Amino acid sequence: MNTSSRRWICRLDGNELPGKALIGGKAWSIAHIRSLGLNVPPAFVITTEACAAFLASGDFPPDFGAELAINMSALEADTGRSFGHGPQPLLVSVRSGAPISMPGMMDTVLNLGMNDVTENALGLECGDESFARDTHRRFLHLFGEIVLKAELPRLPREESPAQWREAINKASRSAVPEDVMAQLRSAIRAVFESWNSRRAKRYREHHGIPHHLGTAVTVQAMVFGNLDAQSGTGVLFSRNPLNGDPAPFGEYLPQAQGEDVVSGKFTPRPLSAMLDSVPEAMHALLDAARVLERANKDVQDIEFTVERGRLFLLQARAAKLAPQAAVRTAIDMVGEGLVDPATAIQRISPDRIRILLAPRLPEGADEVAELLARGEGACPGVGIGVVVTDSEEAERRAADGDVVVLARPTTSPDDLHGMIASSAVITEEGGSTSHSAVVSRALGIPCVVGCGAGSLAALTGRTVTVDGQRGRIYAGALEIVVPDERADPALVQLTRWAEALSPLKVLRPGGAPHDGVTDLSHIDAAADPAQIAQVLAGFPGIQGAKIQGAMGGAIASEEGVRAALAAGLKFIVTEPVLPALLAAAQAVAAQKESTTEKRHHD
Repeated sequence: MNTSSRRWICRLDGNELPGKALIGGKAWSIAHIRSLGLNVPPAFVITTEACAAFLASGDFPPDFGAELAINMSALEADTGRSFGHGPQPLLVSVRSGAPISMPGMMDTVLNLGMNDVTENALGLECGDESFARDTHRRFLHLFGEIVLKAELPRLPREESPAQWREAINKASRSAVPEDVMAQLRSAIRAVFESWNSRRAKRYREHHGIPHHLGTAVTVQAMVFGNLDAQSGTGVLFSRNPLNGDPAPFGEYLPQAQGEDVVSGKFTPRPLSAMLDSVPEAMHALLDAARVLERANKDVQDIEFTVERGRLFLLQARAAKLAPQAAVRTAIDMVGEGLVDPATAIQRISPDRIRILLAPRLPEGADEVAELLARGEGACPGVGIGVVVTDSEEAERRAADGDVVVLARPTTSPDDLHGMIASSAVITEEGGSTSHSAVVSRALGIPCVVGCGAGSLAALTGRTVTVDGQRGRIYAGALEIVVPDERADPALVQLTRWAEALSPLKVLRPGGAPHDGVTDLSHIDAAADPAQIAQVLAGFPGIQGAKIQGAMGGAIASEEGVRAALAAGLKFIVTEPVLPALLAAAQAVAAQKESTTEKRHHD
């Protein structure tokens, strides 16, 4: 396609549903929600192709500005508001949206379109000058930090916008534009650039997400959860993301914006708090959750805002679930007829099962242990290590072989490397939908949040045991026990499904034959796939009857399983068996999908 005729921007009106590779998961979600007839603020999306063009050249394509102006005019028409002036000013959010969800890893700017003119107009429209002034402050703070890269403390509420701008100018040596289109272009640039931020790269590397995908940018009309007592913001999971209980689970923060919840700087209330102030919005939210779960056939993570009692859905995506919840919901959804066993198997990575089978505290351990702190369990599991309070130190000490627990007042995306390096994460503030909780569940790291301001500082340097299920932190390294996969009915069910889908048998050591098995214990567990395949291929008769199976070393890893399949082995020997069975079933499914796509392309 000729660059001059390329469409860099797509409207998200629900009439068409472009692929996630082009518009990212967030924009796809908005278009999908609108197509279901649910209430979503109007929006458009700048595509991943525009991101690729920007990253390749360092600037926007030549025709991008005109297309952006056209779509902003359409957004004004959809909302009945004006961008940059009154009487009803239009403010927008500018959010990243990669094809594969990367929660909290890239940048967001809210309330964009604020200047002295729009502050005055907003104050007159809503009859609350203090709300308009606070909205202006919030915008300047985010724009200063995200776009201008200024290191800012909280901007004092009692100061004026001119003083706030001066502080930002001093910290960044750059000015916040008064022109709202200049604000918008600068924010889009910042989101594109955040694709290559250190934290985003580390997240992609940890999860095996390709670096070339790029991010889309969603521009959406603002709605205000901080407007009055009938307003608020929150996150709803259609099922409990910690244990898989089918009852909806979530948190709500009255008179707040979404960043207040995700940041972890405020501890929200249980979802039931909506019944007291905005019951109609809560009932509408629960109805929407049922619609979205049925439509997507997966547990939904729904961000929402209530403005003067009216519900607005901001986005919905497949929820990041703790390992226990991932197993339970997969089995429950098969039982409910939402998915088949093959789909359920694809949703649970081998690492999730390994985490679930990791050592845990025995029953009654908490009755004799010294309790140091308690909070809200945000990701189950047990982590033992020395408490450190800095992510750089956590990464450095882990590289030296130490086992550490990261303790922070609350985490931000800049703490990702420290979280990855730690055996557990504990925070003083935040709830179960904060950044700390969501990212810990994505990583499968035990996490306890909301232990209380100042409650963790005294733990620095101490060895602790973190129980992410119960939300408790104990002194010392407590005794742990290793679960048996054969004693868990849910894991037994998954094993049966995986055995039916895997061409490779996985045997426990006691059930393996004596002949035809080669011991690969000399191959390091971190070996790359090529090394494993080369070693397997070097055994004479491996394609025949002499060598039919392998055991030890890296053979039970995902790479080892793929190499065993490629070498034509009949079985491998390892324990536990379920992670290897999942790896085999998923490898075969991926190969079939790749073959189907190639045939379709040809």
